[in-house]
Amino acid sequence: MMIDVSRKSWIKYFLFGCLYFSFGLNVVFLNLILPLYFLNQGISPALITVLISVVSIPMFIKFVWGGIVDYFIRFGRKPFIIAGGLLTVVCLFILSFLNPGNALLPFAIIDFMSWVGVGVLTISLDALVISTTGETERGKINGSMYAAQNVGLAGGSVLLPFIAKTLGYNMVFLTAGFIILPIVLIPLIFREKKIVKKQQKVGGLLIQEFKKKTILVIAIFAVLVMMSSGMILLIAPIWMDTGLQLDITQVGIVTMLFTIAIAIGAVIGGVLADKLGRKTTLYILISSSIFFTVLLVFANSWEYFSLIYCIIGFLQGGYTSPVVAIFYDVTNPRIAATQYAIFISLFNLGITITETISGPLYVLLGVSRVFLYAAWIFGPALLILYFIRLKKNDIH
Repeated sequence: MMIDVSRKSWIKYFLFGCLYFSFGLNVVFLNLILPLYFLNQGISPALITVLISVVSIPMFIKFVWGGIVDYFIRFGRKPFIIAGGLLTVVCLFILSFLNPGNALLPFAIIDFMSWVGVGVLTISLDALVISTTGETERGKINGSMYAAQNVGLAGGSVLLPFIAKTLGYNMVFLTAGFIILPIVLIPLIFREKKIVKKQQKVGGLLIQEFKKKTILVIAIFAVLVMMSSGMILLIAPIWMDTGLQLDITQVGIVTMLFTIAIAIGAVIGGVLADKLGRKTTLYILISSSIFFTVLLVFANSWEYFSLIYCIIGFLQGGYTSPVVAIFYDVTNPRIAATQYAIFISLFNLGITITETISGPLYVLLGVSRVFLYAAWIFGPALLILYFIRLKKNDIH
């Protein structure tokens, strides 16, 4: 007998949390394993950030996967969640047999395909979340999902570097694949309530939604709000390796603490978003992030760097939950996969833009300038946040 995913809250938390845990494990590769693996193979930091940005392109073209998922909505979201997860697992197994030092192009292509799988899985899951949750629980649901993602990231940040150091990088991909495989099969035991029985025209509804001024302002905000995170994302492990002289397991431990802080922040941010409102929570947490990001400039020891870095992680988790809750609030459930995919694609695009330029900036200007720019970029985001005015007819 299959379990109805919409019947009880704990079922939603379990299913959504497990799948986002697997997503967090995948993120370890972008944030930690690949930068250090490529450094180990003699690839320069400037090229590393560009390569990682390219393989993560599927995460900021989620509107493509969302459009496909919505077009075939009569099949539900579950088949796409499972298919995306299995594609990722197969690619991880293939990557375990490739070495970027002498097969960089094939490695990048297979890694790109693995992120296609991740993109399909996550956007299908997000659409399922939107269609099975109400406005009053979305902050908490999103906070728990983001926390589960960062538990996966934290655990992976300790386990995978340890495997890389003791057994080699190839075993890292193989191990991750075997961990993720049973997780992506969990949806098989759940029953999903379908929204409509026939194919629907997504384009008309989508145009109607994006004609709204509030939706357009939120779309601009989506690009700006995570640019600071993107600026720091890859530079932090590179700086810990080359500047603070930490080895891969030590970098992994600091990254684990950072992601635990994000997970805690995500839960607290989600609760605050439901209690204080989305905008008030964002003003408090983003303003605090500016102050602590500037302090990274003065972090000359690994202890001080780790402390400030973890505080930034807590604040990042905190402001991400209300941002995504806003996306959920204004997304039309009938085109949930497509509309939400556009928001999250813009969200990821902001990360990717600054992630791509962070390596060249690090080489040309030094780490202090990178951290200063990461603090400065919050300014435009706060300005656009002021113009977001959510009305009752904007919320679904």
